Amino acid sequence: MEPELLDDTANNYLGALCIRDGEAGLAFVDVSTGEFLVARVEGEVEQTIFDELTRMRPVEMLLPEDHESGLLDALRRQFPAIAFTARHFEQFDPGHAREMLLDLYELNTLKGVGLENEAAAAGCAGAVLAYVRQTQRATVPHLQLPRRYSPSGYVVLDGNTQRNLELVESLAEKTRRGTLLGVLDRTQTSMGGRKLRHWILHPLLDVGEIRARHEAVNAFFEDTERRMRLREQLKGFADLERLMGRITSKAGNARDVKALGTSLDRVPELRTALAGAPGGFLAALLDQLDPLMDVAGWVAASIVDEPPVPITEGNLIRDGHDPELDRLRGLVRGGRDWIAALQRDERDRTGISTLKVGYNKVFGYYIEVSKAQVKTVPEDYQRKQTLVNAERYITPTLKEREEEIVTAQERMQSMEYDLFVALRERIAAESRRIQQTAEAVATLDVLLSLAEVAVTKDYTQPQVDDGAALSICDGRHPVVEDLMPHGEFVPNDTGFDTKAALLQIVTGPNMAGKSTYLRQVALITLMAQIGSFVPARAAEIGVVDRIFTRVGASDNLVRGESTFMVEMIETANILNTATARSLLVLDEIGRGTSTFDGISIAWSVAEHIHNHIGAKTLFATHYHELTDLGTRLEHAKNLNVAVREWGDKVVFLYRIVDGGADHSYGIQVAKLAGLPPSVISRAREILESLESGNTAAAGLPEQMYLFGPAPKPKESAVEKELAPIDPDSLSPRDAHDLVCHLKKLLDGDK
Repeated sequence: MEPELLDDTANNYLGALCIRDGEAGLAFVDVSTGEFLVARVEGEVEQTIFDELTRMRPVEMLLPEDHESGLLDALRRQFPAIAFTARHFEQFDPGHAREMLLDLYELNTLKGVGLENEAAAAGCAGAVLAYVRQTQRATVPHLQLPRRYSPSGYVVLDGNTQRNLELVESLAEKTRRGTLLGVLDRTQTSMGGRKLRHWILHPLLDVGEIRARHEAVNAFFEDTERRMRLREQLKGFADLERLMGRITSKAGNARDVKALGTSLDRVPELRTALAGAPGGFLAALLDQLDPLMDVAGWVAASIVDEPPVPITEGNLIRDGHDPELDRLRGLVRGGRDWIAALQRDERDRTGISTLKVGYNKVFGYYIEVSKAQVKTVPEDYQRKQTLVNAERYITPTLKEREEEIVTAQERMQSMEYDLFVALRERIAAESRRIQQTAEAVATLDVLLSLAEVAVTKDYTQPQVDDGAALSICDGRHPVVEDLMPHGEFVPNDTGFDTKAALLQIVTGPNMAGKSTYLRQVALITLMAQIGSFVPARAAEIGVVDRIFTRVGASDNLVRGESTFMVEMIETANILNTATARSLLVLDEIGRGTSTFDGISIAWSVAEHIHNHIGAKTLFATHYHELTDLGTRLEHAKNLNVAVREWGDKVVFLYRIVDGGADHSYGIQVAKLAGLPPSVISRAREILESLESGNTAAAGLPEQMYLFGPAPKPKESAVEKELAPIDPDSLSPRDAHDLVCHLKKLLDGDK
């Protein structure tokens, strides 16, 4: 609950997971904001669980103590930052959960929250509620009604895709710098920052919802005055969600209440600025913005402008709010005036000009006289305390007044505390109205942020439909462009359609921009489906149901998995779960093993995607042999990254053009990377020998075969290879290898 310990722009979820009779459920609660989510997991249960934990990032997960140990071990290895807490299996009992939910929210049925016949999901909801009650005890915050969501209701983004596209966290720095969130986040409130993060990780599938968001962003995109006015009004707007979390949990202090009231004072201004904005989405948002003038009025009339943090020491409540409190304050303030008058009177009566009337918490009120004047004190002075250079006295009149003032002070502090607690409870009773308004403010903030980014970065509104086409004109990578000087990023077109090319094989040298191009297509598609404008001159996006990426090289030594094994596991997941509506971004499939094995796997994967899945696929590779697929397969085409050679140098143009690349310029790139000149020179010598077939000239084995093992010695290799062969028995791969091999044999045999 403590703001100093929480990330303002990320939720702090407690989660629960339960698998019952083949059915899996999830629940997530953020006690700092009151958000309460429940879900039923269907399909590939284990994979979906992994993906959702990556997307939601809970800090603690509850599981039944009798949960299947294999899955739990896998979860702990995959998510070392999450605390997994075992709970008694009865905590996940659906019947017990039903009773708890009905009682807490005063419901007659769970149909309204979608949990009536959902045993696993309801059990998880009950488990998190029981845990919150046990750990928070008397300070349980008010939680919103459980909101049922379906992981299948959003674009599937597995953990690898979320990491590879660097949506909310960069791979290198583990921060938001260099991420899509870092580019799009111009929000003015913490609530808006969390909402934008949620949108990025939960792209929509419903075309109507996507278009509604686009229309709302466009309304602010075109109306600069309204956009600037609303953004200015949101500056400094308090985090209503977390304030209400503390207030409803009885942890909120007077500063929290004052911040809430001050921000609620702005809601009528937001409504005025938003009124008249075009579109049904913004009209609904306006209706959701409850003015809450009554709540703001309670705070303004009760709490002083700058209240202290402690709520038990007074000085919280305004003068004029409560007659009895005002009377006590008058008594205390009058008592102080009386003390000042007493000091003047006693100096006149005793003739001791240095006499002082003081107070401390240990001895209370006293009259202090220096040692030199002690002989002149009146008889009614009673010694109270002896100091080195002075004596302190009390008189019957002063003692009586002291008791009166101290009693009034204590009563005043107690009354202020009671008045504050009553106000806090009164506000807590309106939590649903306030949380509804907070939700609207957060959504408004996100829409304004997306519009601001679209204006400043020259983004355009995409056309989204249920079709299969994906067409992007002059697309740009939003993050890379943001990190480069303005105007230097080279845009590229993208075009998929079922009649031409669904499988696009991209070849070209390293550093030329292949990976940037692949990722930008995925990011533009995702941005369109969260409701954002996109970095392109024009874009037509047919909604995709899944975005998969297989890029880079990594291993998982803890799980005993090599780089190549990880690559194959990720590829298997894609091939087993992708659909014809998916977008696949594959970079260097098969590079973790031998050349012969790698080409075979990459070729087979590409064929399988084309023949059996039919997904829109960008397939980047350094295996130039795969460019044959671009001409052999009906819905495939070749692309390459344009370069120009100048002597022994290579110039990258960063343009994607039709056709396959003829070589990878690896040695030129190695030179740019700073390999020693002697290494570069030797590499050129070896390359020339391999390409010419004269391997002995470079000191290599006389027969060095790049496509598999050398043939066994034969009496006449050429005659053997030229023996009659049935052409129909040869696969395209075999025919290609045979031609290369025959050429080498003939060159060497004369």
